[in-house]
Amino acid sequence: MLQKFIQHINTNFPFLKDVKLLLAISGGLDSVVLMHLCNQLNLQISLAHCNFKLRNEESDLDEEFVKKIGQISSNQIFTTYFETEKIAKNKQISIQIAARELRYNWFQELVLEHQFEFVLTAHHLDDSLETFLIHLTRGSGLDGFTGIPAKSGNIIRPLLAFSRAEILEYAIENQLEWREDSSNATTKYLRNNIRHQVIPILKEINPSLLDSFANTIQNLQDAQQIIDDKIEEISANSSFEKDGMVFFDVSKIKQLSKPKAYLYQLLKKYQFTEWNNVLDLLTSQTGKQVFSKTHVLLKDRDFLILSEIPIKKKDSAYVEILETQSTISTPIFLNFEENPSKKIASKNSISVAKNLLKYPLILRKWQNGDYFCPSGMQGKKKLSKYFKDEKISLIEKEKIWLLCTAENEIIWVINHRQDRRFLANSASENSLQIIYKS
Repeated sequence: MLQKFIQHINTNFPFLKDVKLLLAISGGLDSVVLMHLCNQLNLQISLAHCNFKLRNEESDLDEEFVKKIGQISSNQIFTTYFETEKIAKNKQISIQIAARELRYNWFQELVLEHQFEFVLTAHHLDDSLETFLIHLTRGSGLDGFTGIPAKSGNIIRPLLAFSRAEILEYAIENQLEWREDSSNATTKYLRNNIRHQVIPILKEINPSLLDSFANTIQNLQDAQQIIDDKIEEISANSSFEKDGMVFFDVSKIKQLSKPKAYLYQLLKKYQFTEWNNVLDLLTSQTGKQVFSKTHVLLKDRDFLILSEIPIKKKDSAYVEILETQSTISTPIFLNFEENPSKKIASKNSISVAKNLLKYPLILRKWQNGDYFCPSGMQGKKKLSKYFKDEKISLIEKEKIWLLCTAENEIIWVINHRQDRRFLANSASENSLQIIYKS
C-alpha cells in the first residue's frame, strides 16, 4: 500500500509536499494509518484530536493514546474537547452534525493560527460507498452520488482511493496500534446500519463491489463535470452580479428545457430546499421571495435577485452626526470637509451649502412617505416613486441610507441623488463636501 500511496500523492496531490499540514486523528485505524503513511513520506504533519466527551472514559483514553503516538512519532499535536451532547441539544441538531461542525470549525481555527496549508482527513473508499447509499435512501441529485470529494477547499482526503481492507492489511503488516470506537459496532445510526447490514450483503452479491463502485463514481463525476461546464455557460448567459447581488434573467431561464433543474444547479450552493417555490418565482408577482438559511431569492420585475441575508448588527439604523464631526465610520463611512480645495465630482460625493443645514444631521434608512427634491429635476418626488423610476429593487432599497437635516429633510439619497434644496453654488460662502466610501 505504501508504494500505491506514494504514487497516489505524486499524481494527485503533489502540492502536499513541503507545506505545513494538519492531520485529523481520532486514534482509530484509518487516521493512525494515514499518520504512518504521511510520516513515511516525510510530509510536514501536525496532529489534531477532538475529544467529544460522548463515551466517558473511552473518549479520554482515546485522547491519551493520540498524545502517546504523537510523542513517539515526534509529531506536534493539538487537542481540544467539546461538551457535544449539550451543544447539540442547545442548537437543536443531531449529535453527529454538532460533532462535525465543532471539529471542522476548530480545524480552521488551527489553520489560521498556525498557518497550515491543508487539513488531511482519513476518509476511505468504504466511507464514500456508505455516503452514496445514505443519499440513495434519502433522495438526491446527481451531485449526491459523486462520492466524498477528494479535495474540498483546504480539506484533503488522500485515502479515498483505498478500501478499509487495504488499510487494515497495512496496519497489521506494520504492527500499528489503534483504538476501536465501541460506537461503531452499534446499528443505532444510519451509517452503521448500512455498514454492518447492507454492504456485507452487497459484497456477497458482488465480491468486486468496491472496484465497481469506484468506476461508477468516476463515471458520475465525469457526468457532473459536464453539467458544471454547461451551468457555467448558462450562468454567464443569463445572470450578472451587481453590488454583491446576483440577477437572473427570468425570460432566459424560462426558455431553458428544464427550468427547475437548471435553477437547482444554479442555486444549490445557497442552501435552498423549497425548489417548487423557487420555480414558482418565475411566474410570480414582483415582491415574492423565497428564503434559504443564508440567502433570499426575490422576484423583481424581469429578474430573480439573489442576495445574502444580512447578519443583524448592533449598528443603529438612526445615527446623529454633530457639526464638529469630520468623519463617521458606523454604520457607513462618511467624510465631511469644509471648503475643500478640490471638489470631487462623482455619485459618491456631494457639495452642499453648510449654512442651509440644521444640525445634528441624521443618518437613517428610508420610510414610507419620504420625499425629496431631486437635483436636476423640477418639483418634489416621493422616494418610493424615485426608486421605482430608477428600477431599484426591493433588496437594493433596504441597503440605501439617507442623510437628513435635524428636521428630517433629505439632503442626500446616499450614492444615488442629492436634494437640490441644499446644493452649494458659487455664491455659497461656506460649502461642505460629503464623501461616501463603501
